[in-house]
Amino acid sequence: METLLKRHWARFGRNVYSRHDYEGLPTEAASGIMQHLRASFAGLPGKTLGSYTVKSCDDFSYTDPIDGSISTAQGIRILFADGSRIVFRLSGTGTEGATLRIYLEAFEPDMARHDLDAQDALAEMIRIALQLSELKERTGREQPTVIT
Repeated sequence: METLLKRHWARFGRNVYSRHDYEGLPTEAASGIMQHLRASFAGLPGKTLGSYTVKSCDDFSYTDPIDGSISTAQGIRILFADGSRIVFRLSGTGTEGATLRIYLEAFEPDMARHDLDAQDALAEMIRIALQLSELKERTGREQPTVIT
């Protein structure tokens, strides 16, 4: 299986993915991060962040294909020119605050980088996500609770 996967990456490149969950955040701080990101939309398209250029950003909605209902404010997407993306999603408010999920995905065409651990391959994108969201400054959190 590993051989097949590496052959596929060699031919088509590797899509590297990770999710960082910040659980038990103060609800006000988590909501503040989302508001801050929405407020930054106008200045992001065309901006270069590290080696990435922002193509677009939005607060995406979902239309149910069965009943046609629309679910708004499902998450904030920062889409980059090369197809990479960062998605911020506030996952409800539980009894102990809110969970902020950060989804990170990047395309890696360089075969020399295909064997990197996902966290290493996404290190620059992780820094960009933390910078854009001001997560450390707004919550005091240094690390995610869960990384998948």
